[in-house]
Amino acid sequence: MATQHILQVSELTKKVKFMLESELNTVWLCGEISNFVAASSGHWYLSLKDNKSQVRCAMFKGNNRRVKLAGNTVPRNGQQVLVRAKVSLYEPRGDFQLIIEMMEDAGEGLLRQQFEQLKSKLNAQGLFGQQFKQEIPRNINTLGIVTSPTGAAVKDIISVLQRRNPAITIVIYPALVQGQHAKEDIVNAIDLANQREECQVLIVGRGGGSLEDLWSFNEEDVVNAIFHSRIPIISAVGHEIDTTLSDLVADLRAPTPSAAAELVSQDNSELQSRLVELSKRAQHLFIQTIKTESLTLQTLNHRLTQVHPERKLQLYQQKSDELNIRLGTAIQRELERFRRTPEKLTKALQYCDPTKRIVLNQSQLSQLDERLKRGLQLSVKTKTENFVSVIEQLNIVSPLATIARGYSVTRNNKDQVIRSISQVEVGDKLTIQVNNGCVFTEVINKD
Repeated sequence: MATQHILQVSELTKKVKFMLESELNTVWLCGEISNFVAASSGHWYLSLKDNKSQVRCAMFKGNNRRVKLAGNTVPRNGQQVLVRAKVSLYEPRGDFQLIIEMMEDAGEGLLRQQFEQLKSKLNAQGLFGQQFKQEIPRNINTLGIVTSPTGAAVKDIISVLQRRNPAITIVIYPALVQGQHAKEDIVNAIDLANQREECQVLIVGRGGGSLEDLWSFNEEDVVNAIFHSRIPIISAVGHEIDTTLSDLVADLRAPTPSAAAELVSQDNSELQSRLVELSKRAQHLFIQTIKTESLTLQTLNHRLTQVHPERKLQLYQQKSDELNIRLGTAIQRELERFRRTPEKLTKALQYCDPTKRIVLNQSQLSQLDERLKRGLQLSVKTKTENFVSVIEQLNIVSPLATIARGYSVTRNNKDQVIRSISQVEVGDKLTIQVNNGCVFTEVINKD
C-alpha cells in the first residue's frame, strides 16, 4: 500500500474517460431507441439497445437540429437508427455513454456506412490512386458498353453516338445492373471484354436510382474488376449527384451515361467537357486530400475538446438537465404528499375528538369500577375464609376448648396455673376454672 498510488473516484473516472475517448474515438452504431427524453435545454437523452445490451446516449442541440428522420424530426422509442458518436464517460455518475454527432434511419444509413467502410478499405489498398488511372484514348473506333441491353442508359449512349460520331462501332456486353446476380454479370462482362480485346474503351453504367438500386456498382468484386481491367473504363452510374465506388476506381467518371458517350466522341465541345472532367477529378483529389487532413485535424480537435469550455458546459448542462428531471419528480412526490396531508390530519383530529375521548374514558372507567368491585368482593371473601380458618385453628389449640371437654384449670392466688402439688400448701385459696365458670376453694389437705 505504501508504494501504490490510491486513486480518488474522480481521478479514476477521468482516466477511464480519457482512455475511452482516446482509444475508440468515433464509432458507428445501429440500434433501437428507448428511454428518449427531449430536455428543456434542447439536448436529447436516450438509450440505444439491441436484444442483448443497451448504452446511454446524449445528443446536444447543436447536432440534433440537423437530424431528419423518416416521418418525423424527433426520434421516437422503438425506432431503428444509425448513429455516429464519440465514446465517452459521464463523470458525475461514472456512466459509460455515447455523444451522438449524427443520426439517420437505419436502412439507408447502414448502406451508407457500408459504403464508407468499403471506401476506406479500398482507398487504403490504393485502388483509387491517381497513378493507376489509364488515359482515355481521344480517337476510338470501337466502344464497349457494359449495361442492361434493355435499359435507358444504353439507349441514351447510342443516341448520343449516332448524333456526334456515327462511325464508332458499339459492342454491348449485356449484364444485369440491379438485383442479386448483378454483381456477377458485371464482373463477367468486364472480363469478357478484356478477353476479346475488341474495343478501346468500356463504358460501365446504368441509369439513376436509389443507393440500394445502385449498390451493385459498390460491390468489392466489381471495383476490383474495374481496377484490373486492361481496357480503360468510364464509369457512368446514375445521375450527376450519385457517386459509387465504381466511379472512384474507374479511369474516368461521367455524370450520366449520355455524358460518357459525349466524352468518347469527338465534337466541338470535347475540350470543354474534358476540362470539366479534369476539374472534377482535381476536385475529387482535393476532397481526398482534405479528408486526409481532416483526420489529422479531428485528432487535434479531439485533444482540444478535452479542455474546451464548451465541452465542460455541455457536461454541466447535462448534469443540470438530470437534476431538473429529478427535481420535477421530487416536486410531484411532495405535491402528492401534501394532497394526502389533509386526509391524515382529519383522521388524527377525529381520533383526538373530546367527545370520543370522554366516551372512551367512561367506558374504561366503568370497566375499572367493575374490576374494583369484583376485586374487593374477592378480597373480602378470601380474608373471611382466612379468618374462619384461623379461628378454627385457634379453637383447636385454645384451653377453653379443652375445658369444654371436661377438663379444668387451677390457679393460686397469684394467678399461677397449678401444675404440681408442690405448688400448693394447706390453707391456700385456689380458683378452679371449668367450662361455664369458676369454683373458689381452699386446700385443707394434700397427699
